[in-house]
Amino acid sequence: MPTYTAEELVKRVPSCTKEASESGDLLYFPSDQYTYEENGIAFRIRHCPALLHKPVLPIPDFTQSPVEKKDPFAPPYVEKLVIGALDGGEGESQYVALLNKYSVVPNHFLLVTKEYESQGTPPSPGDLVATYSLLQAAHRVGREIFAFYNCGEQSGASQHHKHLQFLSEEEDGLTEGPPIERLAHAAHVLDETRPFALSQLPYAHYVYRLPSSAASSQPQDLEHILSRGFIHLLDLVFDTLRRQPEPTYGSVSYNVLITLRHIHIIPRMRETHKLRETGDELSINALGFAGMLLVKSERELDAVRKEGVSVILRGVGCAPIRDAELAPQITEPAEEAS
Repeated sequence: MPTYTAEELVKRVPSCTKEASESGDLLYFPSDQYTYEENGIAFRIRHCPALLHKPVLPIPDFTQSPVEKKDPFAPPYVEKLVIGALDGGEGESQYVALLNKYSVVPNHFLLVTKEYESQGTPPSPGDLVATYSLLQAAHRVGREIFAFYNCGEQSGASQHHKHLQFLSEEEDGLTEGPPIERLAHAAHVLDETRPFALSQLPYAHYVYRLPSSAASSQPQDLEHILSRGFIHLLDLVFDTLRRQPEPTYGSVSYNVLITLRHIHIIPRMRETHKLRETGDELSINALGFAGMLLVKSERELDAVRKEGVSVILRGVGCAPIRDAELAPQITEPAEEAS
């Protein structure tokens, strides 16, 4: 398999997407997107009826070994879905970039570990550096992408094999980033060396603002910067889950969003939310907590609007912890700060 630099990989994504779509190896599901204003947040709701016909995969049990079946993220890969291996330096590569076979947004791709690792484990320092290097590379070639990771069985993850996912902001009409990233960007942060919470959100959600030097840092410096921030955030996840009315110990679930400016983390209590009006189970993954929900029918779309996105996200997330230890920097938009 050819190995490419991060910049070469992101440049290959559009042409690989086109070829895989034309060959039928990539299945693209058209959709309509709506903006839903709630509490000053412009949530995005994408309506994709074709997903009604997509097979529903069972929630992986990450406490058990993978069942004996084909791992879609292990060799032999579907040739047209392969973008290439990511050059890790000195000719080594620990990751393969693959197109998402079931695509709702064009140019949706994955970074998977070459060797099997569990999706129930946190992103490693190497995972974080590889992810951020792709964000940096995309920015250098005039594209803006963001990454997300679903960790654990209540996170919305659908595969055992560790994989981080990437979406193009431009393809999704997000010229200023996902809705919750825009909220974080506007926040006035008291101490940028510590995580902060977004006070506008009714569920536990923690953010680490990366130093401005991160976007131009080399891998050896990035590992320290990213690992330091992520460890702080993961500590908050464990503490938050232990302080819930029904505390969680041991195996935990959470969602991660990574942009050039921030790392977000959201602890999870459950994978689906039962819509009050219809009784439908709505699955929520990291994109939901980016402010981007996906529904399969007009009925679900109407039910989400009536119930409220914040209510739904709180239903699968955790109660926010408002104390000095866990949320030291409850923030307000910068323009409102004194």
